Amino acid sequence: MSSISYVPIDLAEPKEIVDAVRARRGGTLSNLDRILLHSPNLAQGWNTYLGAVRQRLSIDPKLREIIICCVAILNDAEYEFHHHAPELLKAGGTQEQVDALRDVTKAASSERLFNEAERAAIQLTLEMTRNVRIKPETLARARAALGSDQAIVEAIATGAAYNMVSRMIVACGISPEAEH
Repeated sequence: MSSISYVPIDLAEPKEIVDAVRARRGGTLSNLDRILLHSPNLAQGWNTYLGAVRQRLSIDPKLREIIICCVAILNDAEYEFHHHAPELLKAGGTQEQVDALRDVTKAASSERLFNEAERAAIQLTLEMTRNVRIKPETLARARAALGSDQAIVEAIATGAAYNMVSRMIVACGISPEAEH
């Protein structure tokens, strides 16, 4: 249960902001939205920023969801994992990969389950989430595997954005929708 009360699920105002959040979410408000909407301006900026990270970058959707799931596990943000594991499956991941990401360190070296680009992104995410800094050799490996500075920047930005999300989730005690 959240340590902060959720705004009502049928919240209607401020209309422009609530409607934009609902539109990005397919018509509903998530529990995270219901916390963020205590500050409409924060919710608006969050919606725009995370909408860009999720929908307007060129990063491969499967790679994006692997990064997000890694951040969720590393930061003990089960809510985030609960929402993004199904997205990883939709993006072409397997249930075995989802299960393997519960141990991010082990997943980073699993040649059987993850290709080189995925393993490089997992290692990059592990380092930036745990240590903030990325080792030069990890960055070089990711650059070689992902192929461009744009891909590296988008992978790092995805990890950074979802570190922000996970910290909000954990600090506020947000639980999956079925649990409130």
